[in-house]
Amino acid sequence: MHLIMLLAGISLLFSCTQKQPKVEITPEDRIKWWKDAKFGMFIHWGPYSQLAGEWNGQQLENGQIAEWIMKFLKIPVEEYRELAHQMNPVKFDAKTWVNLAKSTGMKYIVITAKHHDGFAMYKSDVSDYNIVEWTPFKRDPLKRIIRGLCRGRYKVLCLLFPS
Repeated sequence: MHLIMLLAGISLLFSCTQKQPKVEITPEDRIKWWKDAKFGMFIHWGPYSQLAGEWNGQQLENGQIAEWIMKFLKIPVEEYRELAHQMNPVKFDAKTWVNLAKSTGMKYIVITAKHHDGFAMYKSDVSDYNIVEWTPFKRDPLKRIIRGLCRGRYKVLCLLFPS
């Protein structure tokens, strides 16, 4: 289901090749490309990542998805947003991630660019609840990953969850 939504247009597709004529791409073409590509990287991280499945002495149960920690452990929105203020992935290195994808033969990277909680992993004109304006990190990891991939014929698929 997520694949169909991703390929049907809920996602944004960035093609890194420059100045190519605009070509109509059908849903069938996208499915064929996906099947031919076969191997890619899925990046899904955000404010919840720093909690590592634990908050206020409570632990997520086995099988519970960490990104839903606010719901499962009933973290008040104000407290969760304050946690997001502290997100500072100082060891993030787009070049390393891109080199890993390229060196292992991956053909694309899928990034969860905006989470269901409304937090964006890019500088958003819609809200300041994003990694550039809301956190001490102050950088746009999505832009850096895309820039790194644009040096080859790679695709970045950005999955946006409505908040």
